[in-house]
Amino acid sequence: MPEDIRVAIRSNLDIVTARHEGRGLSIRIGFSATDATLIATAISELARNIVSYAREGEILLRVLNPGDLRGIMIVSRDSGPGIASIDDAMRDGFSTSGGLGLGLPGVRRLMDEFLIKSEPGEGTTVCVTKWLR
Repeated sequence: MPEDIRVAIRSNLDIVTARHEGRGLSIRIGFSATDATLIATAISELARNIVSYAREGEILLRVLNPGDLRGIMIVSRDSGPGIASIDDAMRDGFSTSGGLGLGLPGVRRLMDEFLIKSEPGEGTTVCVTKWLR
């Protein structure tokens, strides 16, 4: 099983790197090109949130292989300002940056599992998983 892949996120270039790494890892473990693109899109959204709101953080990519299952877990972590209201942030159309407000709700729809933890002033961690079918 491949080692974890960590990508430091500080700029738009790092978003591209994280997306590329996630797509490549997804293909290597057996995801279709379509699913790999969905995974890469989720990574892009999570990494963009780091750059936009926290300035820096990291994306962790991990292959999961419990029993007969296989999947990929993506963890987005930052020490930024945190999210004041997770309920609002998870609502379609809500945005504090003037965007379309599709980021986190969109990621939740693309992935099979979604968990978010955030405290104002403490940062945000989002953990998502996609299982190979």
